[in-house]
Amino acid sequence: MKDLVYWENEIVNYLRGLEFSDSSHDLAHFKRVWHMAKSFSDDGADLLVILAASYFHDLVSYPKNHPDRALSSRHAADKAVEILEQMSFPKDKLGDVAHAIEAHSYSANIRPLTHEAMVVQDADRMESLGCIGIARTFYVSGLMKGSLFNSQDPFAQNRSLDDKNFAVDHFYTKLLKLEETILTSKARALAKKRSDTLRLFLNQLKEELLV
Repeated sequence: MKDLVYWENEIVNYLRGLEFSDSSHDLAHFKRVWHMAKSFSDDGADLLVILAASYFHDLVSYPKNHPDRALSSRHAADKAVEILEQMSFPKDKLGDVAHAIEAHSYSANIRPLTHEAMVVQDADRMESLGCIGIARTFYVSGLMKGSLFNSQDPFAQNRSLDDKNFAVDHFYTKLLKLEETILTSKARALAKKRSDTLRLFLNQLKEELLV
């Protein structure tokens, strides 16, 4: 039987042949999600399902301002299954891999029904928190030609939040809400720690902007 090392090598070699236009959803991101998801897993979890879902969860990732953004994870799951079939990946695991990929997405709003899907979702959301989350937020905002913040009202005290145009708004529309969506006990302490980093950053930014 082919082991995790074999399958990780196969999948990574495949992904290395792709070009990633968005470096917030690249091979380095996939590797971090895999290692975190594995660390969140309980004994008896199907690590092969977690491995495949972690590496392929953003195989299709439409920009945040794309009309099909909410369909990214479904399309990624379909593409992943197609590729894994060509690799002769165990057929009995494809359904669970597809579900974990579909359910990881915040915008898709699909409830994870397996432990494997839960840890992949938690691991991916952890990437939106902490220092990595801050860096990715401003990077993605730049890709979308957005501003760092609204210079007249940086923290939306007298306006509606607009995270398509202002990076700081994204902390309030999504990132600070993620801690409450974490599903596994092993991930919760880390989610709190990383969320505290976001709050510390915002407090420091307020001080520097004299708000």
